[in-house]
Amino acid sequence: MSSHIEPFAALPVAPKPGLRRFHQARWDEEVVFELSRPGRRGVGVPAPDAPLVDLPESVARRTPPALPELSQNQVVRHYLRLSQETLGADFNIDVGQGTCTMKYSPKVNDSFVRDPRVAALHPLQPESTVQGVLEIYWRLEQILKEISGMARVSLQPGAGSAAIYANIAMIRAYHASRGEGGQRDQVITTMFSHPSNAACAKVAGYEVITLMPDADGNPDIEALRAAVGPRTAALMITNPEDTGIFNPRIKEFVDLVHEAGGLACYDQANANGILGITRARDAGFDLCHFNLHKTFSTPHACGGPAAGACGVSAALVPFLPGPVVDRVEDTGAADGEREVFTLSAPERSVGKIRPFLGVTPNVVRAYAWVMALGAEGLREVAETAVLNNNYLLAKVARIPGASVPWADRRRVEQVRYSWQRLTEETGVHSEEIGIRAADFGVHYWTSHHPYVVPEPFTLEPTESYSREDLDEYAAILAHVADEARKDPEFVRNAPYRQTVHRIDPSSLDDPALWSPSWRAYRRKHGGQPPA
Repeated sequence: MSSHIEPFAALPVAPKPGLRRFHQARWDEEVVFELSRPGRRGVGVPAPDAPLVDLPESVARRTPPALPELSQNQVVRHYLRLSQETLGADFNIDVGQGTCTMKYSPKVNDSFVRDPRVAALHPLQPESTVQGVLEIYWRLEQILKEISGMARVSLQPGAGSAAIYANIAMIRAYHASRGEGGQRDQVITTMFSHPSNAACAKVAGYEVITLMPDADGNPDIEALRAAVGPRTAALMITNPEDTGIFNPRIKEFVDLVHEAGGLACYDQANANGILGITRARDAGFDLCHFNLHKTFSTPHACGGPAAGACGVSAALVPFLPGPVVDRVEDTGAADGEREVFTLSAPERSVGKIRPFLGVTPNVVRAYAWVMALGAEGLREVAETAVLNNNYLLAKVARIPGASVPWADRRRVEQVRYSWQRLTEETGVHSEEIGIRAADFGVHYWTSHHPYVVPEPFTLEPTESYSREDLDEYAAILAHVADEARKDPEFVRNAPYRQTVHRIDPSSLDDPALWSPSWRAYRRKHGGQPPA
């Protein structure tokens, strides 16, 4: 273990001058339950103002919950230590989480959601007491309608994948309403669209047909012609795809699906380079979704809670997940007419995708971000993201061993690169390059499987990063590629300056070993009965 914390000079290959020196903090920190000691308290909980409601015997606890008991300073120390062991978005040049659009989230927006008028809301409050928040939902919907061209937008889904599933649910309900639910049992997607499209369709019971790329890197339109027919329920496609290539024939794809009686659904998680430039409805799409935690700069929050937004054409409005927010005029108000915001369920709603209305903190953050930028600012976001991406593309393409599949195609907001040449020369794989890059305080993502692009890595700079940031990131990749040529084993044995060395992946594919809770861990790995 000591070899992992020696100074840079002791390492076989020292970083080039100008590369940032970095060493991740490492604490031998126990799980919070292991730190617990009976009787310790971090805060005194006041007695209730009114007697507690009698609970039915069936739901009343027989013993207190087994919560950790710690003093306040222990809690602060514990979570600060964990934060120091995390390479988060606010610490590094986070361009390497390709397809996830990891951009800067303005801190002023966090102050809005910490305001008691947002943070202290309860989802069961009467509508009359939450008019301000309902207005934000309504106004953000109007903005997303304009951006997408759709007739209505639901902010009810709690994540991008949840929004995709909501779209699949609406597709199924639409065809069922026309008496074709049993007939239309196939969903078409593409290899470089987000896997959640295929996964959600499969969960909903559809047969999934995947289109592979043609020689130009586009989904093969001839394969689409062969696939569409009376069994087609929908095309679910990301554009630009995860390669960063925008399909110039997208309207033809939509028209082919419509001619067969299917619906076209646009996955717009990759919308950061097309804001204010293209719109889903203008290309004929019937449904689309956005990830507010990507394009609209609300935090990913370690995988959740995120926020999704589903947009639909007029024909699909009755099937939207509910509730949705409506604006009405209160003409009977004593002080004259005023706007009133109410909740309603669409006529044939597919129901709730998550509890209650939506992820309110992220809706507020997204609304604040859009309002700060305005229409011109949103388009500038897209233009800057495309500029940053193509600048980084020019830098990475010059690194020996790196290549750009379909190099003659223009890229929008990201690129899926390949280290195939470097792997053939050195035996070092893309995953190993990424692990070594973490020693310099950055990371990257490879791609989803299967690796159609060999030895892939996917970069998406967004509009948040400066030219200096992009130069530094490219310099780190160039340095690690050089290390791979000089000492492949050194790169394979990385990381050296991180919290942990390597994780044993053997348990990742065995659900019997998964421990989503402390009780499950004790039961499965601690040899103790659950508390």
